[in-house]
Amino acid sequence: MSKQNLVLFENKQVRRYYDEKSEVWYFSVVDIVEALTDSANATDYLKKLRKRDAELGSYLGTNCPQVEMLTNGKNRKTLAGNVKDIFRIIQSIPSPKAEPFKQWLAKVGYERMQEINDPSLSMDRARENWQKMGRSEKWIQQRMTGQETRNKLTDYWKDAGIKEQDEFAMLTNIIHKEWTDLTVKQHKQLKGLKSQNLRDHMSEAELIFTALAELSTRQIANSENAKGLTENAKASKKGGAVAKNARKELESKTGKSVVTDANFLPPKKENKKLK
Repeated sequence: MSKQNLVLFENKQVRRYYDEKSEVWYFSVVDIVEALTDSANATDYLKKLRKRDAELGSYLGTNCPQVEMLTNGKNRKTLAGNVKDIFRIIQSIPSPKAEPFKQWLAKVGYERMQEINDPSLSMDRARENWQKMGRSEKWIQQRMTGQETRNKLTDYWKDAGIKEQDEFAMLTNIIHKEWTDLTVKQHKQLKGLKSQNLRDHMSEAELIFTALAELSTRQIANSENAKGLTENAKASKKGGAVAKNARKELESKTGKSVVTDANFLPPKKENKKLK
């Protein structure tokens, strides 16, 4: 299971990171505040909370760890806390969701121990979360298949000497731009996304072509025994081109664009929604 992932509390996404050495989950403090308060600006709420509770403010300012979590498509240092820390924060927030959140937090910790003994459970829970988000079984299956393809590619990159997260992001962007003619950032902007995961808002076709691009990249890199960033960048461009050619062929037959502005965001009159 990935060290980083999202969990849902009442349909609110909460980022978390698992430290394998200490066997401890760390949760994004800002995400916790947003989930408990429904605040339009959780960062501002947290600033006010730190001023109101001097003891908590001191802890958050000096001892609270900064953990890398996915933010706007990149891993960035994020204020985080373990379960004990989060319970302390909950005490300072007047919210009717406090008690349900404590129970949810305990459940999440227990589930991690189950997943260590049986990794397949993490996939089951990912499926359950997507179902709660209203995704179809067909979409969920494609999303999971695509994730497996992605994992095999990143495993290859690790073995090939690609270690830094920035390098992973760079190679991913090369593949994406080659097959879509858009950077990851531009594709997110097209769909009206901010911090959301782009793949969670792709159509079935977009997921399939993303998987084709990443599968092709891995097989080309493997056949060329690509090592390091430069060689894998070349393989990434070639892999993306395979999916690009297939996309153009399909679009010429259907007259419809594979890459679209459709998303799964809450309905707005001006938004086109994915079904």
